[in-house]
Amino acid sequence: MPLISLFDRGASLGRERVAFVRGSSEMTFGAAQDQTYRIARALVAAEVPRGAHCAVLSDNDPASWLCVLAVWRAAHVWIPLNPRSPLAEHVHLIDGFDVELLFFKKMFAPMVQEIRNHCPNLKRLICIDGEVDGALSLTDLTIDLPALPPDIHAGEDELAAIMPTGGTTGRPKGVMLTHRSLVISVVNGILNTPYLPGEEIVNLAAAPMTHTAGFLSLSATARGGKVVVMTRPDPQELLGIVTGQGVTEFFLPPTVIYRLLDMPGIEQHDFSRLKYLMYGAAPMSVEKLRHALRVFGPVMLQGYGQTEAPGSISFLRPGDHFRNGAVAEDQRLSSCGLPSVFNSTAILDEQGRPLPSGSTGEICVRGDIVMSGYYKQPDKTAETIIDGWLHTGDLGHIDAEGFLHITDRKKDMIISGGYNVYPSEVEQAIWSHPAVLDCAVIGVPDADWGEAVKAVVEVRPGTTVTPEELIAYCKERVGSVKAPKTVDFIDSLPRSPVGKVVKKDLRELYRN
Repeated sequence: MPLISLFDRGASLGRERVAFVRGSSEMTFGAAQDQTYRIARALVAAEVPRGAHCAVLSDNDPASWLCVLAVWRAAHVWIPLNPRSPLAEHVHLIDGFDVELLFFKKMFAPMVQEIRNHCPNLKRLICIDGEVDGALSLTDLTIDLPALPPDIHAGEDELAAIMPTGGTTGRPKGVMLTHRSLVISVVNGILNTPYLPGEEIVNLAAAPMTHTAGFLSLSATARGGKVVVMTRPDPQELLGIVTGQGVTEFFLPPTVIYRLLDMPGIEQHDFSRLKYLMYGAAPMSVEKLRHALRVFGPVMLQGYGQTEAPGSISFLRPGDHFRNGAVAEDQRLSSCGLPSVFNSTAILDEQGRPLPSGSTGEICVRGDIVMSGYYKQPDKTAETIIDGWLHTGDLGHIDAEGFLHITDRKKDMIISGGYNVYPSEVEQAIWSHPAVLDCAVIGVPDADWGEAVKAVVEVRPGTTVTPEELIAYCKERVGSVKAPKTVDFIDSLPRSPVGKVVKKDLRELYRN
């Protein structure tokens, strides 16, 4: 099944149904489907070769997401671009991933000219919303074309996307994902976000659709649901949309959830329509998760995955956050849930042998969800996929009930005085302090310890805490070996465009 079939399935439930909302504008499934037909036909008429690498640079706009759907309909390959990324990042992806066609919004025209100057293989530019010198107009390309599906179909094992890794440990690599692997990822999501027959699905796309939120919306539109698109990342606007539009599901990284929970009067908002507040992309504070359950209700849903096995290695479903009618213990809340149905998950040792329940090793996954490999990096692929197992780089264990726990990233583990210190355990302790908004724990060079544990902390506005108080607080909870030796305060931790703390930048800062 090609990916576009998921959207077409939603359209088959009623072309008159509203598919997308942006501000005061609405677009039906029929209008959206017809536009993807015309764009795909335009690509075929322009003799864009099958499997061409195509990217979209845009603010958050359904019109731009339809270009991604049309890329799949025409059997081409999508390369996601985050509109908030700098020029150098776009150049790296477009040049390194051999993008030959770029759709863009007019507001990005000056940046696109710079991109073109650095990317000689970029052959075609298409402006989505106007006329720009040196680019074709999407309106002119599609205006006379019939709203009929082109006679072309992508195979399940053809590439659908080359997705950049997060770049938190180095330059982004290109993860090659087929239609099959991405469909399985969406189906995993559907299985873990069930709705009753006739229930309305309203998905909020708070992140850029042409980067991450569009893909997350596929499970909603596949079921005939509506996607409400946020035009700017504003917490107050987000709350207004959730309550005003009757949003039933949306995704946020933990750091944004923390900021929502800190907003005055958050408890007075009506979240009765909300069924799933999905969180992931980074570990979440158990203390703040408990707060979220009090504020939003029994709707929290964690998804654990990575670009190489997108989004759905495991899920901690809303009911899993509770035991015997009460909020579950920390051990359950700090897990990332039960492994998904359509992949095998195991804990392997350094020799690739499976470890028993409760033993810590590397989390490894295999199945249709796993990437085909890294684009033009067979050596990295061979290091990552061994005997069919994707080695995630995450350390963890599976408990007696089958729940998966992440201890930490292998590369983030600190060896201090001969002891293994997992930063996530220390971060959980620091997060529980009432003055802490967010934090990151890293290892820094130390003459006595080899590596010393350092905490870098964002303090909640209006509160104060000293390094000595935080160190003593941690010693009570994790012991003196794991407690930070030093604490620094920072206005804002360095983050990737999807909200992950970029620890390599912190380590670089303190290495010098």
